[in-house]
Order: sequence, then C-alpha cells, then structure tokens
Amino acid sequence: MAVDKKAKFILDKYSALKHQRSTWEDHWQDIANFFLPRKSNITLKRTRGDKRHDQIFDGTATHALELLSASLNGMLTNTISPWFVLKYRSEEMNQQDEAVEWLETCASIMTQVFQRSNFQQEIFELYHELLAFGTSAMFITDDPIDDLRFKTIHISEIYITENEKGMVDCLVRRFHLKNRNLLAMYPEAQLPNNILSKIQNAPHDETSIIHSVHPSEKPMGYDNNKNMDFVSCHIHEESGAILRESGFKEFPYVVPRYLKSSSNEIYGRSPAMNALPDVKMLNTMVKTTIKAAQKQIDPPLMVPDDGFILPVRTTPGGLNFYRAGTRERIEPMNIGANNPIGLQMEEQRRKAIRENFFVDQLMTIQGQNMTATEVMQRTEEKMRLLGPVLGRLQSELLQPLITRSFNLLFKNKKFPEVPEVIGNQDIEIEYVSPLAKAQKTQELSSIMRGIEIFGSLQNVAPVFDYLDVDGLVNHIKDVLGLPAKVMRSTAQVKQMQQQKQQEQIEQAELQQAQQVAESAGKIAPALKAGMLSE
Repeated sequence: MAVDKKAKFILDKYSALKHQRSTWEDHWQDIANFFLPRKSNITLKRTRGDKRHDQIFDGTATHALELLSASLNGMLTNTISPWFVLKYRSEEMNQQDEAVEWLETCASIMTQVFQRSNFQQEIFELYHELLAFGTSAMFITDDPIDDLRFKTIHISEIYITENEKGMVDCLVRRFHLKNRNLLAMYPEAQLPNNILSKIQNAPHDETSIIHSVHPSEKPMGYDNNKNMDFVSCHIHEESGAILRESGFKEFPYVVPRYLKSSSNEIYGRSPAMNALPDVKMLNTMVKTTIKAAQKQIDPPLMVPDDGFILPVRTTPGGLNFYRAGTRERIEPMNIGANNPIGLQMEEQRRKAIRENFFVDQLMTIQGQNMTATEVMQRTEEKMRLLGPVLGRLQSELLQPLITRSFNLLFKNKKFPEVPEVIGNQDIEIEYVSPLAKAQKTQELSSIMRGIEIFGSLQNVAPVFDYLDVDGLVNHIKDVLGLPAKVMRSTAQVKQMQQQKQQEQIEQAELQQAQQVAESAGKIAPALKAGMLSE
C-alpha cells in the first residue's frame, strides 16, 4: 500500500524532530532516575509495575521536586480561590457595568469548570514534568460531561518546534494503543488487510500512533474542520494510513518551558538539571555511608588461622570456639567508619539541592513570637522569590490555557448571551493568584505610603487636590483583585454623589435661612425699641 503524501510529510517531520530531540533524551533519563522515577521510561523500556526507586539512597531530590510542584500549583492555579480575572483592553469598556458583570460571570463559570474537571490532577502532573525536564505539555479539549478535559503528555511522547516568535506552534506526539482499541478510537479508519489481521489475531498487542498538530498553510477563517488555523492528523505508523483528519481554531496544546538557555534550544531547562550533579554526588555518598554503617554495626572479623575448622558464626549471639590458653581470639576489625567530614559533605549537598528548589524559603516556619505583620512579610518575600518564574509561565502556560478554555466554552455556548454593548471588544487576562498579588504588594504599599505623606502635608498645602480619587479607588480595586459584585457600580456612585451634593446644598440653604431668621429675630426687638424711644 502506497503511503499518502500527507502521511509521508508528517512521518518525515516526525523523523526530523526525533533526530533533533535525541540529544536531550539521555539527560532526561538521568533526571527521571533521581527526581521522577515513576516516569523514568524515556530511553529505558520499563515494564509496568517494576521497582523504580531501588537505586535512590536519599530522598532529598524527590521531596524538593514535590514541594516546589505543590507550591506552584497553590500559588498559580489553585482552584479553591479565583486565580485570574477577565478584563477588556478598552478602559472605557471596563467602566460599563453590564459588560464587566458578563466577563465576571464567564470567569466564574470557567473556575467552576476547572474545579469539577480533571484540571487539578493534570496541572499537578504538568508542574512535575516542568520542574524535572524543563518542558511539559498538556492537551485541552471539550468534554460532554465536564465541559473540558485536560491531559498532561509525558515528555517521552512529544516532539516540538517553534515559530519565528519563539512560541511552540507544532507538536508531534507518538503514543501506543492496544490493537483492540484502535478501531474503537478510529472507527472510520481505512487500514490495510494485514493490519486488520493483526488486530484480530493479537488484540492486546500495542501499535504506535503519530498525531501531528501544526499550522495550516491555507488561508485562515474556514469553518471546515480540515481547513482551520491548525491541522490535526492521526497516522498509523506501521502502515502509514491516515486514521483521522481534523483541525483546531487555536493550538490545542500548552507547552511551557521553565527556562531557555539560548534561542537555539527549543526544549527548556529546569532546576533539576542544575541540581543533578549534587544529587548524583549525594546519592553516591549516602550509599557509601550506608555501607560504612553496615560495616560498623556488623564489622568484618579477624580470625586466627591456627586450629579453626568450624565456620565463623556472625549472627547475633553466635558462638565461636578457639583454643584455650592462647591469646588468639576472634576480634572485630577497626574500620574507622565514624567519619563526621562525610556527613558534613552530605548535608552540604542537601542544602545545595534545596536551594535549587527554594525548599528553605517555601518551608518558612512561623516562630512563636512572630507577629502577623512579620508572617505576611515573609510570605511576600517567598512569593517574590518565585516571581521571575511567573513571566514565562504566564505567556506559555496560563495565557494559552485560559484562552483555549474560554474559546471552547464559548463555542459550546456555556456562557450567558453576550450583551450588545460589548460588540467585538478584545479581552485581556489578569492574574490574581497569590503569587501575582504578592508582586503587586509593593505597588500597593507605595500608594498607601504616598497617601500618608499627602495627609501629613495637607495642613501646609492642598496636596489632595492633585489626586484623582475615583481613579485611585479603581486602581486599588484592580491591584487587590476585588470583584465588581462587592463594589458599587459607577452609576450608583454618581447617583450617591449627586444626592450628597443635593443634600449639602439643601443643608446650606436651611442653615442660611436659619441665620436670616435669627438675624431678623435680633433686629426686630431693636427696631421696636427704637420706635418706642422716638
């Protein structure tokens, strides 16, 4: 059977990307062995259920990876509390109460979808792979039950490339599928007879599938699935048969990189790569220390070679006989196992590993005499420490994740009807996670400090005349991430201000009338007294 031109193009692309990735695989395997052994099947063909921790003698690396993964999840994408808000690019539109309330409703619906779907467990897996390998990938699609479905793809299955802007826009995935599930997943596939025969004869054997998603070369804007912005094609690798063709309006994967060493490298670098030399050294040192401890507890024995015919019993309570009347006896060998320098070196390596994963900063212990202000300051310092990580994660993880999720929910009509006032307004994403809030804390502190200084100068000069109070309140609201439902609308505030002004005018008029009346009451007796005197 001749291979289709489309299939040949994708298979050739897969071969080229596989060659480009080959230099990373040994490095990833080393990292997986020490940091993420449950996923250490990159270059090694591991059997299901085999032991994968038996070569690890110190758990500092795995613990550090788990801690930082949990911290990023809690500080960036914790679904317990809102971690993003939607805003309009136009500031004028952000003042339209109806438009703002619609966006807040959409964001609330998205948060609910994240909570009931499998988002939490998949994003947690994504953080693990990101911190270990420097690159991770998640596939996002719609779901008839949970509205959205997420799937983190193991690094061993993905092959990526970038566009001219440095963003990943092409991903080829190679995965395995049981023969019995092949026709169930691709019921319309036209497979050769020999492949169909294999499926019937060996239904539990596995076959490899190539799934490619890449930008379409055709003009954009088509409604046909095969003519969208991104082309999707599933291929049976052995036969080259096309199993399914479709498309996406936006890239269905999010592919964050932790750090990039240069523009020539497509795959990312990770803190695990920085800590790998220390982890290898620590593992070897602990292994040696364990051997030394074994020798100290159960030391080798010095046995005289004269007159001994029985085996030496080294079990607890074991008796060994020697000739009486001699000074020759069985003695433990002094091996000098007590070496404090080795223990100090081990602790130095543990400290270096913890520093790469910010363990000491993330596990700041609250002291007994520590005030609430000190606790807050330490928490802010901890979050600002992770601030540099946020930039790339925002552009390569959070923004495409929210955009993809929003578009899928909007396409499936999970949002309320769009108000006419919105029109074709552009929408922006603003992050209100604990980490994002910590970054804005400094700005809020500066604002409050400025207000205090202005207050101290108010008696000298009218400095508050320079402040736009309405603008100040709106800016503080944005910095704190306060929802619109806890704030009065602009119309309500204006109405209240007009009412207060009217009340002040009426109060002033009343006071003026009272003063006139009082003055009249004082003048009348005086005039009467003057008339009587005449």
